[in-house]
Amino acid sequence: MNPLVQTFETPLETAPFDQIKPEHYIPAFEQLIPEALQAIEDICKESQSPTFENTIEALNQVGPLIDRNSSLLFNLNSAQTSSEIQEITQQAAPLLAKFQNDIFLNDRLFDRIQKVYSNSSLKANLNGEQQLLLEKSYKGFVRNGSLLNEEQKEKLRNIDQELAQKGLLFGEHVLADTNGYEMHLTTATEVDGIPENILESAALRAQEKGKTGWIFGLDYPSYVPFLKYAKNRSLRKELFMAYGSRGFQKNDNNNVGVIEDILSLRHRRAQLLGYANHAAFVLEERMAESSQNTFAFLEDLYQKAFPAAEKEWKELSEFAAQELGLSTLEKWDVAFASERMKEQIYDFDQQKLKVYFALPKVQEGLFKILHRLFGLRFESASDLQGYHPEVEVYRVWDSNNELKAVLYTDFHPRAEKRSGAWMTSYKKQETDIRPHISVVCNFSKPTENTPALLTFDEVTTLFHEFGHAIHGILADTTYAALSGTSVLWDFVELPSQLLENWCYQEEALADFAQHYQDDSPLPTAEIEKIKATANFQQGLQTLRQIGFGLLDMNFHTTPPESISNIPAFEREILKKIEFTSSLSNTCMSTAFSHIFQGGYAAGYYSYKWAEVLEADVFERFLEEGIFNPNTAQELVENILSRGGTRPPMDLFEGFRGRKPDPKALLRRSGLLASEN
Repeated sequence: MNPLVQTFETPLETAPFDQIKPEHYIPAFEQLIPEALQAIEDICKESQSPTFENTIEALNQVGPLIDRNSSLLFNLNSAQTSSEIQEITQQAAPLLAKFQNDIFLNDRLFDRIQKVYSNSSLKANLNGEQQLLLEKSYKGFVRNGSLLNEEQKEKLRNIDQELAQKGLLFGEHVLADTNGYEMHLTTATEVDGIPENILESAALRAQEKGKTGWIFGLDYPSYVPFLKYAKNRSLRKELFMAYGSRGFQKNDNNNVGVIEDILSLRHRRAQLLGYANHAAFVLEERMAESSQNTFAFLEDLYQKAFPAAEKEWKELSEFAAQELGLSTLEKWDVAFASERMKEQIYDFDQQKLKVYFALPKVQEGLFKILHRLFGLRFESASDLQGYHPEVEVYRVWDSNNELKAVLYTDFHPRAEKRSGAWMTSYKKQETDIRPHISVVCNFSKPTENTPALLTFDEVTTLFHEFGHAIHGILADTTYAALSGTSVLWDFVELPSQLLENWCYQEEALADFAQHYQDDSPLPTAEIEKIKATANFQQGLQTLRQIGFGLLDMNFHTTPPESISNIPAFEREILKKIEFTSSLSNTCMSTAFSHIFQGGYAAGYYSYKWAEVLEADVFERFLEEGIFNPNTAQELVENILSRGGTRPPMDLFEGFRGRKPDPKALLRRSGLLASEN
């Protein structure tokens, strides 16, 4: 029996991962898709005149098992992949793309939707959430080709199927190059400067491969500390070059051609739909509205940040020359020099503080903070299955002991797991259905002698992803299509970036910053250092994010035929934000998974856009108390529970009582002085 063709007969209908085999997915899709298309046919044949209920709501209820199975497959392809899963995902992608096209390009279905949409008397009787679902449904069809002629629709089908496969291929190449490299070191001089706990993890990795010494790789918990602490400059360069050439080597994983194909396909798709370019298509449904507004936003932020960044770079260069003997800073020197400078200025060492950030303690403290803010309680659920032994599963309850969600957490790197951190869902919230949420990170594993210890940056990463998670957990909408993180993309980072702020507050740190051996609290002096270092090199960090946003926007506003050389195009865009020499044999774009595999194409700017919003939101907490229950409840009522049921600016104004103040971000970042 194929478990994927029916509702799971498990507690809370959670996924029975031990019963689901890779070979189940394609047969399930091949059975469920025709059934869903028959349901679409039934809507089209409805004898009664089109109404919201018999057309829009009916459509919203089609194919829930397809959505569930797609989420399971694509999440496993990111978090627990294999050659078999990758092959099946490549087979599933065009099937699912065709299924979506069969819905969006159904003339009879669109005709019914259009009649509901144009019926003003009918619309007048809908509530706000129903009106937004109607508008989203109508726009979704228009933006996916319903107004095209038959020849154009066939072109769109082909483009969508090819795009689905190219994005998967991009990610497979990055993962293969990431896993295909290791730096095996055997002498103490090679690892000079690297903290003991990092060496312990590297030694464990070597032991697992039957080797002595230490192995460092391109996953973040291994790569980043090496760049920050290794005194051996030539080895820093070697690791940096390996990281910077993922997807850019002369092997089967080269992504240059894949990027060219993706950009061409996106551009052709946008023009087929009547848009100038992919950015115009994407930004029509964003708060930013247009590429002109987005470029203006990035340029304004650039003007604020560049003077500070230029000053910071000069100070870093002088420090590196005087204290480290580095007359010229290269890209593989920047993290190392910055960390030494931070240590000297603030007497601050992230690695030494890791003993106060044991992952179990941090997670326990995070749960306490979410309880204090939102009344949430996280209960370990040993009766619910994860997809890997390291995955923990929780039931999440509210203050009334009502179930809010099922939560999966997966925190450590594996060869089968892509790098980075993300939140996703296996099931979205809607009326009478609670969501199944997953948080995936890549933190160093526990060793024989210590639990998993986090840097402070990793602590903020954990909080960030849980900010996304509570957006899903606290969702309270009628329709899954408008639930949780189903908001405009440049609004989706507000809850995640907002929750990071609690990491810097002494009252919150008291809940989790404790020594893993004796539970002693993080000393007040160290807390003050964390606060003091929050704005360290903020100009340079802001410039870096602006650079990624500019690269993304230029990729998606420039005609693809004008981009004859991907790495040269990248260097030209990024030169305004870089102070180091460019390198011809590295390319960041070939591993820029956010925009070529994830959903951030023409949307990377949203990290900074949302940061403006959340800095303003958090100022209210600073004014009224970071654990003020009334403020937290208003945040839930106005933003966290509402999903996409209202325009995001309305949600923001509902909480803040006014439009965003962009100076809130500048104040927090210490960049306000640069504003003239």
